[in-house]
Order: sequence, then C-alpha cells, then structure tokens
Amino acid sequence: MPSINKIIAILLGNLFIAIGINFFLMPFKVLDGGVIGIALIINYLSGVKVGLIMILSSIPIFTLAWFYYRDIFYNSVYGLITSSLFIDILEPFQDRFLHYIELTPFSSSVIGGFIVGTGIGIMLRYETSTGGTDLLAQFLSKLVIINVGVFIFVIDGIIICIGGLLLSAETFVLSILTITAGGVATGLCSMK
Repeated sequence: MPSINKIIAILLGNLFIAIGINFFLMPFKVLDGGVIGIALIINYLSGVKVGLIMILSSIPIFTLAWFYYRDIFYNSVYGLITSSLFIDILEPFQDRFLHYIELTPFSSSVIGGFIVGTGIGIMLRYETSTGGTDLLAQFLSKLVIINVGVFIFVIDGIIICIGGLLLSAETFVLSILTITAGGVATGLCSMK
C-alpha cells in the first residue's frame, strides 16, 4: 500500500493529467506521447473511451513489469488505474468548460501540455507514474545500454508521427508543442 504522500501525488497528478487531456487536448484533437497518445489516436478515430484504451494498451507492458520488475509494476499500476478513471469521468464536462473558456489550438496545446506535464512531474517526484510506455522504456534501457529518456523520446516521436499521418499535419505540429511544454513542466515539477 502506498504512503499517504504517494496517494496524494497520484490523485493530484492524475487530476492534472485528466484536466489537461479533456479540456485542452481533446477539443482540438491534439496528442500527447506514450500510452495516452495511443489512446487519444484511437479515441479520435473510433470514439472509444480514452481511459479504457489506456488500460487495454498497457496490459502487455504491465505483464512484462509484473514478471521482471515488480517494484516498477506496483508504483505504476495505481497511477494507471487512477488516471484512466479520472480521464473518463471528466470527459462529459468538456462542453461545459469550452462554453466558458475560449482558446486557440496553439494556446490550448501549450497549456494542455504544461498541465499534463505538471501532473506527470508531481507523480514522478513521489516515484510513481501512469506506467505505459515509460515502463516499456525502463525495461528496454535495462536490456540495451541506452538512456531511458532516449527511449521515451523515440517512442513519443513515433506515436506523434503516426497520429500526424492518421489525423492531420496540424495535429502533428500542435502535438509537438504539447510534448515540449509537457517535458518542461515534468522536469520542473519532478525536481526534488
């Protein structure tokens, strides 16, 4: 069972992630990296709930973590479940938010990326995360002597490129802004 500080970090971090995704990224069909990005692509193409897709997409990665890196598994499974629930619970409130706040695609991408990155940074500060492709990158970096950040960057780049091909060039450009803003926020919030 996680400590009270870790529980607060999971809840607060995932609230930020859900707000950033639902109120800033989804209205303009903008992507984030990782499993969230995969879930957003599938949602934009089919309408399936983002949180459900995140859980289903993470099963193979969490299976690997269960067998090879149990500490990483336990530190991430709570984050995955909570983020998936928060994202799907807040989705119906998108229209209400957009009714009161008017943003451009550019500002929405940057603000959304910063909010999502803040949530991820809060969680990383307390050694937890939403898992997903970050777990895969950690696993790969133990097999091959390449920095985990390089793997995350490559995986996120592939997801953004696929999304740009399947959706639009505008989605690609806005998503680059999102992951850049998210990376800055994650770095700032995860420092101890």
